[in-house]
Amino acid sequence: MATLNDFLDSMQKGSVPARIPAPLEALWHEGCGDWKRAHETVQGDSTIEAARVHAYLHRKEGDLANAGYWYRRAGRQIATASLEDEWHEIVNALIVSRGKG
Repeated sequence: MATLNDFLDSMQKGSVPARIPAPLEALWHEGCGDWKRAHETVQGDSTIEAARVHAYLHRKEGDLANAGYWYRRAGRQIATASLEDEWHEIVNALIVSRGKG
């Protein structure tokens, strides 16, 4: 999986891409409508990337206080973009960072 389109295609096929990090897998599940599985996937990950995804998930849930905590843990301001735009922004950032690793 090298691009956002590849990621989106995998969602259409219903098959999680192999060997992706937990934050990206969490966004895959959330993008497929499974918030609970997304949260479970990212919950045990202590990386900054996971904190950012965790923040997004709680923002989507409507728990803004908890989201604020996770945005601070990620070193980011609370997002003001639409949830859809934030999802795409995070997915793109994670795909790009994977390509550099």
